[in-house]
Amino acid sequence: QVQLVESGGGSVQAGGSLRLSCAASVSFFSFDLMRWYRQVPGKERELVAGIHWGGDYEYADSVKGRFTMSRDNDRGTLALQMDSLKAEDTAVYYCYARSSHGGFAFWGQGTQVTVSS
Repeated sequence: QVQLVESGGGSVQAGGSLRLSCAASVSFFSFDLMRWYRQVPGKERELVAGIHWGGDYEYADSVKGRFTMSRDNDRGTLALQMDSLKAEDTAVYYCYARSSHGGFAFWGQGTQVTVSS
């Protein structure tokens, strides 16, 4: 059973930084796509950042230049460094992974990020 566990959420003032981490119960080489999503109550879950197996990164326009995603295959962790945080970044952040075989989707339980203005 694949498990993704996020950590690092919390509360911060606008302009501050947080670093989220996602740990997987299996090797990262099991996935061909890993992403961070976020969701606020009443809205759809939205893509924040992603990395494809080939190493290509993708970022939502709203976070470009402020958020940086990285992956450590040896340690099996996926990080999201969030700088210059804004109140509108407040959301529950989820780690997502897609298996290389079968294309199965896996989600973490989410971690709350609250940015006060």
